[in-house]
Amino acid sequence: MLVAQIPVARAANMPRVACLEWASAELVVSLGIQPVAVADLKGYRDWVVAPRLSDDCLDLGSRGEPNLEVLLKLNPDMIVSAHGYGLEGGPFAKIAPLHTVALYDGTGGTPYGQAESETLRLAERLGRETQAHEVIESTAATISRTKKMLADQGGSPLAVVSMFDDRHVRVYGRSSLFQDVLDRLGLINAWTGETGSWGFSTMGIEELVAIGNARLISLDPIPPHVKIRIEQSTLWKSLPCVRAGNVTTIPPVWPFGGLAAAARFATLLAQT
Repeated sequence: MLVAQIPVARAANMPRVACLEWASAELVVSLGIQPVAVADLKGYRDWVVAPRLSDDCLDLGSRGEPNLEVLLKLNPDMIVSAHGYGLEGGPFAKIAPLHTVALYDGTGGTPYGQAESETLRLAERLGRETQAHEVIESTAATISRTKKMLADQGGSPLAVVSMFDDRHVRVYGRSSLFQDVLDRLGLINAWTGETGSWGFSTMGIEELVAIGNARLISLDPIPPHVKIRIEQSTLWKSLPCVRAGNVTTIPPVWPFGGLAAAARFATLLAQT
């Protein structure tokens, strides 16, 4: 059973942290701390990928209903979650101090700016202030280098989407982390339509006609059966960006992550 596999020790100077969703896990790992457990571990490795979780990290089950029994057995020094996932904090706060990362909390701050402040805020509680400043500076340096590499691409619009079925896409625009990164890179987002508080809009594939023949950046993972249906779709083939051969698929980046996701997205754009 899962509980029987729980490790009883960790490095003496390393806080034992459990994470209830992926953005908090990404942030904790970026500060140089490997969580003892993360909710939906496989999902993190499929959709977030980096920074990498250690092989001995335990799975807390669903992000919507993390396993309290496992958390009790683990007895972590801190439990970290993120705003907006609908979890009632009371049961978790009884197990260990609970810290909530506020990346999309409706306060009006940009996701990138929120990621910087939340990195510092969590670092203060974990005694990792030096690492936090290193992450902030490293991310800014990565984006600066990438901007120079892409300097001749500034006038070429692009749109960023996730594909979950053969009829709909999630497109990222205002209020998204990706928009913040594009702005810092001097790149133009071809999608200027309305988005929700999390910075995306879900729409029919046919609505991508609005971006014309702009470059379409599609995020992995795309379920294999969905990919087959899309490639066989007459609707898909009729889109100007598809007809122009302007569709590129890049490895997974968590759209609702923090500075690590921002740096990864910039790097993947440069490689593309």
